[in-house]
Amino acid sequence: MNLFSFTAHFESEESCRLHFKAQRDEVGVTCARCGHTEHFWIKSKWSYECKSCRSRTSLRSGTIMQSSNLSFLVWYKTMFLLSATKKGFSSKEIQKQLGLKRYEPVWAMVHKLRKAMGKRDARYTLEGMIEMDEGYFTVESNEIEKSKGQRGRGAAGKVNVAIMAESTPLEDIETGNKSSQCRYFKAKVLPDHLMENINETVFESIDDKSIVFTDKSTSYVDIADYVELHFTEKSDEQTTRETLRWVHITISNAKRNFLGNYHKIKGKYLQLYLNEFVYKLNRRYFKDKLFDRLVIANITGL
Repeated sequence: MNLFSFTAHFESEESCRLHFKAQRDEVGVTCARCGHTEHFWIKSKWSYECKSCRSRTSLRSGTIMQSSNLSFLVWYKTMFLLSATKKGFSSKEIQKQLGLKRYEPVWAMVHKLRKAMGKRDARYTLEGMIEMDEGYFTVESNEIEKSKGQRGRGAAGKVNVAIMAESTPLEDIETGNKSSQCRYFKAKVLPDHLMENINETVFESIDDKSIVFTDKSTSYVDIADYVELHFTEKSDEQTTRETLRWVHITISNAKRNFLGNYHKIKGKYLQLYLNEFVYKLNRRYFKDKLFDRLVIANITGL
């Protein structure tokens, strides 16, 4: 959806409300009091009334917009900006584009959307042939109690992130050239490099019938207990270029994206930025539909 299309469809607060209601009706509304799923719509109150217990649910209730004082139009403009480009916007830039005086509500809104993106992707597990490795992302160093002078793993101001990618190997029958095709990704911040955290990440993120490729890190020795097969290769330039190609491309692109858009990222919020990056990466072929999918994530992401 481009800017002209967006402004044509969502020129007012009411047009945004009506679209949000249509999307929420499609998803379905569940009464928070009794769990009933059939409701009356009370237009004068912009609320649903449960047919069973008569409890009312506002249009915002149960969505990530709950308790927000920002208008539907502001939320819609923000979702448009976040979905309009794969590079993303900082909260400061969104505040500027929206013409709002206060930064804090915008920051909270954007992070709620990023959290909803993460919850949406958490519904799915990767399957098939999986590449897995770790990247080290720079954050504000005063948050990380690490020793100074180290590089890479354990360095000050570095956060360890597990990156996983569905990768299908391909071979050209005529030329014999080998390549791979990638589908979906996952990224999870790890508190440390302990085996237990790696195992938990694999259990939560990867289907147990999958085949996983990693390097020979000692933290990966138990992965075979959680998947069908686990293959390891010595970490070198060839492994990075071929066996773990997509995860390293993803790590490089994510770092470049963050560096180009955000002045500083605090370690405790890194997962939210990764949520946005991976959410849009997994939906890179959605084009105009990405905005609509983000509205659904808003409705279901609380």
